[in-house]
Amino acid sequence: MHRSNGDEPDRAITGGSDFLQLDPADAPPGGLSDWLARRLRDAIADGRLPVGGRLPPTRVLAADLRVSRGVVTDAYQRLVDDGHIAGRGRAGTVVVAAPLTPPAGTAPDPAPPAPPPVPFAGEPAADAFDALRAAPARIDLTPGAPDLSAFPRAAWQRAERTVLRDLPAAALGYGDPRGAPALRTAVAAWLARTRGIRADPAEIVVTAGTAQALGLVTRVLARTGIGAVAVEDPGSLGVRQHLRHGGMDTPPVPVDAGGVRVDRLRGTGAPAVLLTPAHQFPTGAVLAGDRRRDLMRWAADGGLVIEDDYDAEHRYDRPPVPALRSLLTDRVFHAGSASKLLAPALRTGWLLPPPAFLDAVVAEKRFADLGNAALPQLVLAELMASGEMERILRLVRRRHRRRRDAMIDAIAAHLPGASVHGAAAGLHLTITFDGPAFTGLDDAALAAAALDEGVKAQPLSWHAQRPAPPGLVLGYAAATASAIADGVAAIGRALGTRPGGTRTGQAARSSASRRSR
Repeated sequence: MHRSNGDEPDRAITGGSDFLQLDPADAPPGGLSDWLARRLRDAIADGRLPVGGRLPPTRVLAADLRVSRGVVTDAYQRLVDDGHIAGRGRAGTVVVAAPLTPPAGTAPDPAPPAPPPVPFAGEPAADAFDALRAAPARIDLTPGAPDLSAFPRAAWQRAERTVLRDLPAAALGYGDPRGAPALRTAVAAWLARTRGIRADPAEIVVTAGTAQALGLVTRVLARTGIGAVAVEDPGSLGVRQHLRHGGMDTPPVPVDAGGVRVDRLRGTGAPAVLLTPAHQFPTGAVLAGDRRRDLMRWAADGGLVIEDDYDAEHRYDRPPVPALRSLLTDRVFHAGSASKLLAPALRTGWLLPPPAFLDAVVAEKRFADLGNAALPQLVLAELMASGEMERILRLVRRRHRRRRDAMIDAIAAHLPGASVHGAAAGLHLTITFDGPAFTGLDDAALAAAALDEGVKAQPLSWHAQRPAPPGLVLGYAAATASAIADGVAAIGRALGTRPGGTRTGQAARSSASRRSR
């Protein structure tokens, strides 16, 4: 292999490279090849050049650095001789092995910090969900996620290739803060097919999930002088936290088997309310017809509704329920997302504001982030427009139904006396412990004891502002049937009510309280 033999160009005219921030001015006189080989070796050792990573062609790197190609060729050959890189023909020069020990002077990576304790006791803090997600456990039965293993990787890749093949260069620039027109068009068609909503794509704002949609709405409402949004009780702790972060009071409105009590909503005096009418979180109740009519009268008197349509597409034993927005166009902010359809990591949702609030919402979105990333929007639009999304939904519905049935069977076997709520739809079940045998049971302590058994679950009390029966909210979509059975059995052991068990509820509470301290 050709070596430079000291034929480096004049140092005064050398340049630099974005690759590893290399600057030949840092090299000692006459030692460019040694310096470059050492810098490459250090980058492989500390992971900046990972195994499988490709190095620039020698001609390209030499031009960037303004050195002779022989300097780069020599440095690469030294790493080939060391066994760190190898030539792979058309694939280029690839990192194949890292040094066994880090280079001299490199500090070892610090041990990862221990996850924070889960704050089960007391009022849940803003980071309660973060702490629970970070907690190690054998089985995760927390609600909120679909079966992530079912994410359609192949379909996503096909759609991405289609998008990139046809994408004009202009589409890579700054776009409409409302979102990519293709996705807004696809969402409008999706809402018409699945939720009975007729909307013009121009009325839809693409958001970074429902969380951002709530932030946009609360800021818009605050600018109009609204300082309170009533919420269902029990109702989503996460939603309540987002509203409070936006400066809103959240007066509770009771929920029963018919959904939110609209008569009690009037009593709060709140000018707006956040509802989950198609599948109330966490009870699973559907807003009854008479309540819907009463809610329309309340809205006609000036009330505003924020409709969180978080998992309405997932239903098993009942017909679809039309969205409130299909009935109350001028008074409903309708929010949905791809989080329960595909994956929360996509951070893609949509908001359909009432016409009178559209411009204000678009302004808030513009100043928040200038709009979502365009490429994921276009890929999602391709999945929706091609019919692939319906195929995915049919697949996961069957899988989720089997897992729901497995959870119901496990609850009957290991948690006798527990009442099951919300089984007809969604991705979770809520269980309550209503009988006299459970008097005084602390569900937060039970969730802590379950975590001691290696199982994550959310206490129902997290989602309630007023006193409520003790219970747990259990997600089934993201766990296998066997894991669900094992997890519910572990909760039964924590509670002390498994068949043949001898511990009383009080003994189980004592065990759980030790975990929560």
